[in-house]
Amino acid sequence: MRSVFIAMMLLFCTTTVSAVTTKNVNYTVNGTAYQGYLASPSMDAPLVLIIHDWDGLTDYEMKRADMLAALGYNAFAADLFGAGVRPAAVEDRKRLTGALYQDRHTMRVLLDAGLAAARDNGVTSTKAVAAGYCFGGAAVLEMARSGSDLLGFVSFHGGLTTPEGQNYSKTRGQILVLHGTADESVTMQDFATLAQELEKQQIRHEMISYSGAPHAFTVFGSERYREDADRKSWQRFTEFLIEVFK
Repeated sequence: MRSVFIAMMLLFCTTTVSAVTTKNVNYTVNGTAYQGYLASPSMDAPLVLIIHDWDGLTDYEMKRADMLAALGYNAFAADLFGAGVRPAAVEDRKRLTGALYQDRHTMRVLLDAGLAAARDNGVTSTKAVAAGYCFGGAAVLEMARSGSDLLGFVSFHGGLTTPEGQNYSKTRGQILVLHGTADESVTMQDFATLAQELEKQQIRHEMISYSGAPHAFTVFGSERYREDADRKSWQRFTEFLIEVFK
């Protein structure tokens, strides 16, 4: 997997910084232990908060954090499940994500705690964007609806349905949705419905779909991985960061 990561870095990183420090970050939320991951080139660089998929914070999010740090950003991969909780069985993944989908208040508390943990560990920039994958993409949109004071919210093949009783009236930052047209878990009808909702509420947004890309198309090493869609979505993501952080 390390060789795959090196290849991905060479493919995606057009500029790099030489000194990047990485560390696990232990923090507590309402008495429960959590463990995130911080990759930092400079504590005053803008921050990208990364939210994991339904298998918890794994090497995948850590590698993405390393890629962002190589581009000059602080990247903090937050933990929404708890320290050491990295479910392998589908039923456990469904249980953990389902609990947070049913308790949106707790989801928001954990998202805010991840942001706070990054800043408590030395990140000084007030400029921040949140980005998430699959479940994490849905969580990032929850963060957008909560009114979190971030410059942008990015969903990679995330859930796009707005819960009943919620809307985007409090959203402050821009929204970028990167989606696979062949995604059978999150349909193009979901995609269109969100686009219409954001337009109606006059939220600045951009939504892109990639042909032939299924759910989880960015997860390198998996059977769902689609290099073309991953490369293009990463490029648009990094362009978006430049735009909102300027």
